[in-house]
Amino acid sequence: MHTRHGDFRLQPVRLPRDLPLLVDWMNDPVVSAFWELCGPPELTEHHVRAQLDGDGRSLPCLGLLDETPMSYWEIYRADLDPLARHYAARPHDTGLHLLVGPAAQRGRGVGSTLLAALTRRILRERQAARRIVAEPDVRNLPSVRAFLRAGFRFESELLLPEKHAALMVFDRPS
Repeated sequence: MHTRHGDFRLQPVRLPRDLPLLVDWMNDPVVSAFWELCGPPELTEHHVRAQLDGDGRSLPCLGLLDETPMSYWEIYRADLDPLARHYAARPHDTGLHLLVGPAAQRGRGVGSTLLAALTRRILRERQAARRIVAEPDVRNLPSVRAFLRAGFRFESELLLPEKHAALMVFDRPS
């Protein structure tokens, strides 16, 4: 996908190839405050491997901008996820998690640009999905703002077992 920041594409995470990069990002203090995967490589590996070896409901990917890895994404069936117990899930709701890795890529509007581009792509490719949802921590104001700039709306606050989240929703245009 071409964006104003460059050519963006996703590639599925491959372990062990991508693990050092993901561990580096997860151990960044700004990231670790919200992802809770700060620590040894085994912690991140367990998190990613559970998705790779799972039932296909969640796809962990690296985001590449002009062929340089710069983000980590999880695209998942929110309606089949434990999250669905905490909001009025609809069939085929698709969830997004995003981590912009390198600090130099943060705060420049890259996240919102990529969120908007990927949201449009998901809705094109997943015809049954009527909306995209996300649940960033309410304290993660840069993330909440990125979702808002990408066209998501704030739906409500959710008290999840691991965090107090902002439910962000992007409805398929009519």
